[in-house]
Amino acid sequence: MITIKVFESYDEMSAYAAEIVKEVINSTEKPVIGLATGTSPIGLYEKLIEMYKNNQVDFSQVTSINLDEYVGLPDDHPQSYHYFMNEYLFKHINIKKENVFVPNGIADDMEQECKDYDRRLRDLGYADIQILGIGANGHIGFNEPNVNMNTNTNICNLTPETIKANSRFFDSIDEVPKQGITLGLEGIFKAKKIVLVANGFSKAEVCKSFADEYVTTQVPASLLKLHKDIVVCLDKEAASLL
Repeated sequence: MITIKVFESYDEMSAYAAEIVKEVINSTEKPVIGLATGTSPIGLYEKLIEMYKNNQVDFSQVTSINLDEYVGLPDDHPQSYHYFMNEYLFKHINIKKENVFVPNGIADDMEQECKDYDRRLRDLGYADIQILGIGANGHIGFNEPNVNMNTNTNICNLTPETIKANSRFFDSIDEVPKQGITLGLEGIFKAKKIVLVANGFSKAEVCKSFADEYVTTQVPASLLKLHKDIVVCLDKEAASLL
């Protein structure tokens, strides 16, 4: 069941989403949290850091597993998603390093890395809560619009739209990796709860898909309407075309 929440500001949206995550962590013995990168979840992470510093949430028993990573970027590359998570969350909280999992974008055997990542997620029992953003073309993780969608962790070719959108973080568009490693739909959908955050007018067109009755692999995020428990948190700009 999908629940859509619209907020006056990005800050209010982030605070609401963070409260949901906090409740899951505080009510679960050894919580598994699925994490996403991108600009939309940054505010949510900032709120979680505040909660941690105010002793409202403890990450010592949390295991995190990230959605995706660029293929070809090492962990310490400033644009890698591992680096992003360290900067915006991990180094500010008491999560244990051995409980942090991000796909290895420079594994010697990428096919085996995909299989190992799926096995790790299965062994953890899947996420208690999965945080998601959404691409302007509807991608979730790096699962891009396509006729067919992969259920397993996979290596995917990034669309020109995604490469262009992500080029703002690089010195030039030529530096943007052309492939990513991403959880497939099974890994995402087996999360007990999903919280998706989106903000800004650039996401308004794709966010319309949450309000109609259709699902299509050409807008991967529309498939989330089939999940049993998903909360979509939008600021008023992202919700402006609903």
